[in-house]
Formats: sequence, structure tokens, C-alpha cells
Amino acid sequence: PTSHALKELFFLQHLQLHQSITPASANKSIGSIKCKHSSNRNTGTSALLGGNIMSNTAKIGSSRYQYLTLQPSPSNPNIAIITLSRPRKRNAINAQMWREIGSVFRNLDVSLYRVVLLRGAGANFSSGIDLSDPKFSVVTMGAIDGDEENDSIKETPDFARRVLSSKQMILDMQSAFTAIELCPIPVIAAIHGPCIGGGIDLVCATDVRLCSHDAIFSVREVKLGLAADVGTLQRLPKVVGHSSRVRELCLTGEDFDAMEAHRIGFVSRVLSNERTLMEDALRVCDVIASNSPVAVVGTKSALIYARDHSVAEGLEQIASHNAAALATDDIVASFVASKGGKGEFAPLLPLSRL
Repeated sequence: PTSHALKELFFLQHLQLHQSITPASANKSIGSIKCKHSSNRNTGTSALLGGNIMSNTAKIGSSRYQYLTLQPSPSNPNIAIITLSRPRKRNAINAQMWREIGSVFRNLDVSLYRVVLLRGAGANFSSGIDLSDPKFSVVTMGAIDGDEENDSIKETPDFARRVLSSKQMILDMQSAFTAIELCPIPVIAAIHGPCIGGGIDLVCATDVRLCSHDAIFSVREVKLGLAADVGTLQRLPKVVGHSSRVRELCLTGEDFDAMEAHRIGFVSRVLSNERTLMEDALRVCDVIASNSPVAVVGTKSALIYARDHSVAEGLEQIASHNAAALATDDIVASFVASKGGKGEFAPLLPLSRL
């Protein structure tokens, strides 16, 4: 009965959440590979992450991640630590890293992990889009890949055809970050140093944001002659709820510091340095991982659904969800834990895929 309830719950959660958000394309090639581990410049932070331990085998995409690492927390294997690992480029997001971000969150094994901690290696969380990547050049965006090898294309495509081509890349970039939002389990962002442009697009899709005192933020796209197009303009106003200040930041492209981010509600807390940031982020992850995974997944789903729907629609959604979720054994285990006993929760089933 419990297994059946879990399957029904995941079906309802998948259906209800995707009524409000278009799902990313499924990665049909899923295998078991080993992710590399990256060292951290801060020995204190490295110790928190388990030094030079190798990560476990994880079910992810069909190719090895080049610019991300995935490992379980040494202190709690139910916590997945995903690290943006391009420190020499200040974790600038090139096309390959962008694809990897979408892949890792789409294919995360929820039977292994109950919460994700997202961080950046080196001195930056992320300096945003890597404009040195030819894929992101305004000259090449909209060009057809492999033109020089396609004998049927003799001339440069006209403007309309280039527009239709370039739109798909923008949608793919949006989809990669939306995969964070669609990830069934919560994602906690631990932000230190600069978090610029695409970095803000990225963390706007997470569930909880914490930062260190040295964090600097900027919706920088307007300074580059662009309107931000992968999530900030859509998510930040709903994350913060401070319309005037959000518009000012997006229209001016000015920097804002950690205290300002806290004042407007973009981050939950500001920590003194990177080590205390990681300690607090892991503490939050530990608390979430100690709760019923059925309840946590249902809560995230309901919060996202409610954001994009009326109160009445949100109430209907959670009623449908809990009609199935009430059949879980986790309610008894949670009651035992609340009375000082040892509440143990069975792992979720792996998400079924085509």
C-alpha cells in the first residue's frame, strides 16, 4: 500500500507542477558514471565537504561532467552537494556548463538524495554567462550549426530565419535553469563572492538562498544592451515582492551587496564568511533531510504551484496531493520523531522515465 501511495503521489505531483511550468526535454540517455571531485581553495570549506574524498556513483547524463561536481555530503549522504567548478573562469557559465546544469538537476536520483546544496568553487559563486564562448556570440547566435558543411545552404539565412533559430537556444537556456525549479527536492544556494547576471538567473530558481558577507549581486544584462531572458525578470519580482527596488536594480544594472539582498528578502541570512555560510547551509539541509521526503516534495510542489495560481486553485492542488499523501507511513514516523523517538523514513522511489 505504501509503495502504491508513493507512486500515485509522484504522478500527481508531476502532473500538477507541470500544469504551471513547461517541462524540460527529458534526457533519454541515462547511465551510471563517476563524477570528479574538485578541491576547494578554502581548507575550512574543503574540510566541511570531506577533503579529497571521491564522490559516489550517481545516475546522471551519458557524458562526464566537465564543469560541475556532484557528491554526497560526508556528514549526511542524503544531501547532494553540487558545485559549479570552473574557478579559473570565476565560474562563468559557458554552453557546456549550461547543459550540465540542466542535466544534473533533471537526472538527480531522489532515491539517494533528499535535498541539494548548490555552491561555487573558488572566489566566486558565478560571474554569469561566459561571453567568450562563441556559442553565445551575438554574431553566431541564430546561425545554423554546421553551415560550412551543409551544401544545401549557400547563403547567409535571412533575418526571420535567424530569429527563429536563435529563439530555440534561449528556450534551451531557460529550460536548464527551470530544471532546478522542477527538481522534486529542495535546492539550497550557498552564495559567496560575486553572483552576477546569469548567476542571479540561476539562484532565482532555487528554493532557499543564503550568502556570505562578501557576496555581490547584479542583474547586469542591461549594461550589456540586453534584457535578462533566462529567469530573473520573471522570478525575482516574485521571490522578493519589492516591485520598485526590483525594477530599479534590473533597469540600472547596479550592484547590490549582501545586506541589501537580505533587506529586500532575496536571501534568508548573511553569514560572516564562506566557512560559516557552508556550516549554516549544511545545517538547513540537515533539517530538511530529517523530515519526511514525501512531505518535503509535496510542500515544494505546492509552493511553486501556489506562486503561479490563485488561492482557490492552490487549495484544490494541495487537496488532490494530500488525498494520496495521507496514505504514507511517514506520518506515523514523524509522530514518533516528534515524541523524541527515532523517526525513520524510507527513501523515495527513483523517478520513472521513458
